Amino acid sequence: MRLAALLAGLVLATPAPAAAPMFVPVFDQNFPDAFVMPVGGEYLAYSTNAGENLPMALSRDLTRWDYVRNADGSKRDGMPKLAAWVKPGFTWAPEVIKAGGRYVLYYTANHRARDKQCVGVAVASDPKGPFTDSRAEPLVCQFDLGGSIDANAFRDRDGKLYLYWKSDGNRIGKPSHLWGVQLSDDGLRLAGSSRDLGISDRDAWKQKVIEAPTMLLTPDGYSLLYSGGYFGWNPDQRLSPYAMSFARCNGPLGPCRDASPTPVLYSFSAPRGAGCLSGPGHQSVFQAGGGTFISFHGWASNNSCRKSGDKRVLYIAPFGWENGRPIIAPSLRPTPIR
Repeated sequence: MRLAALLAGLVLATPAPAAAPMFVPVFDQNFPDAFVMPVGGEYLAYSTNAGENLPMALSRDLTRWDYVRNADGSKRDGMPKLAAWVKPGFTWAPEVIKAGGRYVLYYTANHRARDKQCVGVAVASDPKGPFTDSRAEPLVCQFDLGGSIDANAFRDRDGKLYLYWKSDGNRIGKPSHLWGVQLSDDGLRLAGSSRDLGISDRDAWKQKVIEAPTMLLTPDGYSLLYSGGYFGWNPDQRLSPYAMSFARCNGPLGPCRDASPTPVLYSFSAPRGAGCLSGPGHQSVFQAGGGTFISFHGWASNNSCRKSGDKRVLYIAPFGWENGRPIIAPSLRPTPIR
């Protein structure tokens, strides 16, 4: 979809005017690795653990967000009980898809016996949980490659389901790779052999780290968004090196090839009120109000574009494709909850 048509079709909210900062978070709480899913006229977002195993936030318009809460006002945990194989405190990067009449959660967690991050799968009848993983072992874990993280589920136009993830090689001095595999119709089993998608981690900006894959069908075929570089923002760094790029793929299981030598979304500090962005990445793409949107996190920053608190906040922006490249418009503006 061309960007002009995408922007013309927005009915939920409008992006920033030209004089405003390009990107402003819609949810300024610590909500890293967010995944946004439309459900029944609302928008439900899941994030990496921050007190709860599965934090959840809810919006009706993409600009006003609050945590999903219990009747007593406390934050609801979407997965209050962990699987037997999971060590508490390391549940990351959740994504949810509806399959087989249930909501299926793919998440990353630490394997308590082998101390590697692995991909688990849990199910629930309600998208707000509770999600349950009754398995004795994870769905995917490449122990010899450093573990497996950042699962992404994709339904192709023929209805087939696929799962994508990163082998966590950079944690053990090995290359990072992005992988894919077909899933069973209910999303709970691997239905084929895993394939390396063929994307290199050697470009300088990637710092030997590629992760957070998101497979999409675009006007030009299959494309894979992904993030790369060190995710953090250390005191000696002007900005976080984390960034987002994309690859074009021959099919849902590749092979894929990088489509840009440099990131398509990256940290910046701009003059004259254009704002700043530090460490954008770990995206999700979803449909809302007749348009397409992208969510991603970035580090909270102050007016001087310096780190403000140790938290990654949620951004949402109109998203489309133009001349074969992803286009991210200025972000939606947050609206206070009354």
